[in-house]
Amino acid sequence: MFSGEVLQGFIDSSLGKTVVVVLATVLVGFFIGNLYKNKKFSVKALAYSGIAIALATVLSTITLFKLPQGGSVTPFSMLFIVLIGYWFGPFEGILSGVAYGLLQLLMDGYVVHPVQLLLDYPLAFGALGLSGFFRKGSHSIILGYILGTSGRFVCSFLSGWVFFGSYAWEGFSAITYSLLYTLSYIGVEMVLTMLLFIIPSFRSALNFIKKTVNEQERAAI
Repeated sequence: MFSGEVLQGFIDSSLGKTVVVVLATVLVGFFIGNLYKNKKFSVKALAYSGIAIALATVLSTITLFKLPQGGSVTPFSMLFIVLIGYWFGPFEGILSGVAYGLLQLLMDGYVVHPVQLLLDYPLAFGALGLSGFFRKGSHSIILGYILGTSGRFVCSFLSGWVFFGSYAWEGFSAITYSLLYTLSYIGVEMVLTMLLFIIPSFRSALNFIKKTVNEQERAAI
């Protein structure tokens, strides 16, 4: 009843797409509501978040290379979800990441099992919001990015090990295969983004936005 084939068919259907959009919309509503609750809400906060999700979505469609069993290296798409957690906190970051994961499921989802769906989409992308646990310090964005992308890495690794181990190359165990496979796209994008963090002006721009958000939050208290 809940096989991957049935789920894939449902997600590809008009009803399935509607359900996914509704779920993503509900999560966005929770995100906005939490901003209100914690006095972080402002037009700029919504603008920054909306632009970040839009950029992540657009960049996710630009693939530097794509792997046969899913996964691709994109030009910094993970970074923009990580930034929402960095700017607003872990709860807001995780909510945005889960909503973004549902959009990814809608755009280019591949499902073989219900648990794999959870691991590869809402959980994996939601983990990017863990960056919100590192909001203080001169290098907090780097630590937050490492934590968030490592969370996604773990989810994708588990999915590959359990559900795609049969694709392992000759002479490789399912665990080794999944580890190397996941490193080949998430690991590569992590390295590319870390190189971007070397640019001082880029880090300064991110910190400026966070400072602006924090000033608005303090003014609302």
